[in-house]
Amino acid sequence: MTREIDVSRLIDDARFNRFHWMVLFWCALIIIFDGYDLVIYGVVLPVLMKEWALSPLQAGALGSYALFGMMAGALVFGPLSDKIGRKKAITICVVLFSGFTVLNGFARNPTEFGLCRFIAGLGIGGVMPNVVALMSEYAPRKIRSTLVAIMFSGYSVGGMLSAGLGMVLLPTWGWQSVFFVAGVPLLLLPIIMKFLPESVGFLIRQGRIDEAQHMLQRVEPSHRPQRGQMLKMPALKADSAPVLELFRDGRALRTLMLWLAFFCCLLMVYALNSWLPKLMSKAGYGLGSSLSFLLVLNFGAIFGAVGGGRLGDRFNLPRVLAVFFALAALSIGLLGFNSPSWVLYSLIAVAGATTIGSQILLYACGAQFYGLAIRSTGLGWASGIGRNGAIVGPVLGGALMSLGVPLSANFLAFAAPGLVACFAMLAFAWTGSRQPERPLTVSSALA
Repeated sequence: MTREIDVSRLIDDARFNRFHWMVLFWCALIIIFDGYDLVIYGVVLPVLMKEWALSPLQAGALGSYALFGMMAGALVFGPLSDKIGRKKAITICVVLFSGFTVLNGFARNPTEFGLCRFIAGLGIGGVMPNVVALMSEYAPRKIRSTLVAIMFSGYSVGGMLSAGLGMVLLPTWGWQSVFFVAGVPLLLLPIIMKFLPESVGFLIRQGRIDEAQHMLQRVEPSHRPQRGQMLKMPALKADSAPVLELFRDGRALRTLMLWLAFFCCLLMVYALNSWLPKLMSKAGYGLGSSLSFLLVLNFGAIFGAVGGGRLGDRFNLPRVLAVFFALAALSIGLLGFNSPSWVLYSLIAVAGATTIGSQILLYACGAQFYGLAIRSTGLGWASGIGRNGAIVGPVLGGALMSLGVPLSANFLAFAAPGLVACFAMLAFAWTGSRQPERPLTVSSALA
């Protein structure tokens, strides 16, 4: 008698075990390297502007090169991983973002620097949707948001490392030294690829059923493969295009609202990461103090991501995100006004928790919203569309600085997208409560 196994349900109901710890560790490590390579530009920006005599507009444009690459990387490597597998896609992305970040240290002028940042951005943008999709695929349902948030907190750890090493290395070894540190992932890549698991959904679609069964045993040790067993998993219709599936079965409005929230959130994140040290330096703080603000920003993000993930698992994640975005708008808006140091640091920590933290939670929200078969495509497109906001952020900061507007106007401009994102997530939550998603399924037989 043939027995059918619902792969998604087996993973959803699995108890957290050593295998989940392993996936969490390696995915988080990749995100730490990713975050380091991304935040590094804001760390060296004040030095580069002085050494290469860059205007604020030129500096903003130079910062956007990596973000153009990230947008292209997310759009390409998200769907591509559904064809070549998560491990291959992640390997390619790590080689790109680590290798070309190291080459940034050898750049002799803004043109070479920008080219290396663009190619590194392809890897940075491409790896994010893939590790989120992989973690979400193997995480038990009850703690999925929390695990994705913990994993993605590696982004903030990487940002803190970038700011911390910048404070230590820049005065003595120059701006090039912080880029050379980015070569560490290349040394660790063989180990990462040995222990990082492949997507079970990809294995089933490729007909590698024995490997899929072995992976399911690691997810749920009580699972015992049997001859004639059927593995059932969500999948696309054979004649459908993955991107079009994002708009079918009641997903259209929520997909658009998710894209809008990604756009606004990434605009705030990259505006702050790129310009916070420079703005604080302009306000009279030394370079070391300015970098400490960047350190606090990313430190706050860890608490926002993990705390928001726990709240999202307990309550409604889109509504939690709406509250976070409202707090982001308030805290960023208040940064431009004179405040005691402890208040200023507190506001920056809250801003980090509700911007970078919200970016992390948005990935968790998208991973829950989209089914297994379109998860990488959904996250890749949401991230790719959102990268337009990431591109606008540094350019907006450079334009405002060129105009010489007051410090408060800079932060109010960075805060406004938070209100838009708040309304977008409220619309996402409202639409979801009225029109639940209808999943698609297909079965694969055990050979």
